[in-house]
Amino acid sequence: MANHMNAAKNKPVGKSLLGGAMIIAGTTVGAGMFSLPVVGAGMWFGYSVLMLLGIWFCMLMSGLLLLETNLHFEPGASFDTLTKETLGQFWRIVNGVSIAFVLYILTYAYISGGGSIVNHSLQGMGIELPQSVAGLVFAVVLACIVLISTKAVDRITTIMLGGMIITFFLAIGNLLIEIDVTKLLEPDGNQSFMPYLWAALPFGLASFGYHGNVPSLVKYYGKDSSTIIKAIFVGTFIALIIYACWLVATMGNIPRSQFSEIIAQGGNMGVLVGALSKVMESNWLNSMLTLFANLAVASSFLGVTLGLFDYLADLFGFDDTRSGRMKTAIVTFVPPTILGLLFPDGFLVAIGFAALAATVWAVIVPALMAYKSRQQFPNHQGFRVFGGTPLIILVVLYGVVTGACHLLAMANLLPQFS
Repeated sequence: MANHMNAAKNKPVGKSLLGGAMIIAGTTVGAGMFSLPVVGAGMWFGYSVLMLLGIWFCMLMSGLLLLETNLHFEPGASFDTLTKETLGQFWRIVNGVSIAFVLYILTYAYISGGGSIVNHSLQGMGIELPQSVAGLVFAVVLACIVLISTKAVDRITTIMLGGMIITFFLAIGNLLIEIDVTKLLEPDGNQSFMPYLWAALPFGLASFGYHGNVPSLVKYYGKDSSTIIKAIFVGTFIALIIYACWLVATMGNIPRSQFSEIIAQGGNMGVLVGALSKVMESNWLNSMLTLFANLAVASSFLGVTLGLFDYLADLFGFDDTRSGRMKTAIVTFVPPTILGLLFPDGFLVAIGFAALAATVWAVIVPALMAYKSRQQFPNHQGFRVFGGTPLIILVVLYGVVTGACHLLAMANLLPQFS
């Protein structure tokens, strides 16, 4: 009874569960929308869903382990503080480098994906533009929004999220109605499925990245662990359902053999949306799908780059004046934009590298921090993730195996569908 009274006391008035769940869901749903169908083509629908379930559980547990550690500190403590106080300076540096790498590589991924989907949209209007140039235009326009202010990003993102919800249900709802069940359950072509699962694991991990929001939720709700746990569970579960529906919609309309052509063209967002457009009889619904894709990549770009912008401003000590923000913008946007010009079709490759770094800060480090904090606070009576040390070992093994799979796939030592 006392714990419940304390939780109620710590919970700020007016902070609903729905708000926290939407923060988690909005952050989680991103890269997986356009990478999962392509990398899952080899193992196809059944194994793709099983993989998603397993990854969802492991990423949910790693987030809760991070929460367990976070609750030992005052609300507002950052990921950097938690790592330093529990694991020491070495892991603090490793964790900081991995976070910065993930943010940079995701910025490049969304420039690549944005260039691809903008190019697809322009082609629909009869305008031909090199994809690298489309990526440059995409990056410059959205970078200006980040440069203006955080408030500008907040307002634009809110509008985009509203548009995404409407266009998603209009376009995906129609695709779900039109699915061919035989495509899902009896795919044509090579009937070997299971071996392709391993190379897809890193992309599944990248599809459930929300861990940077856990300290924010603790700051938002105080030490009301019950509400935060529910927000994390509901938010990630919503993402799981959205991903599952997206797999049904894509794999139920595009034959497995056709994914070979999509992969051969780089597997970028515009290619996948173009393949779906061909099976949609309505031009209006086709426009909704294209608009959804544009809004999805733009909102993801704004969210990632705002985090990178603030991180670099703090790291280099740039102030919030016009000249300070311009310096931060140059450091934030120029490197990934140059990469986007040089390698315009690197979306899937970039997501894979982001997953490799995310195995450190979103999986392995949270598990190690929880293990260490249990030693530092042996008499703590608050929230503790179930499963004890065996669960921590399972999460660490998941991170190690996923990282190893990415490296093996890079070395062409794992089967990859083509």
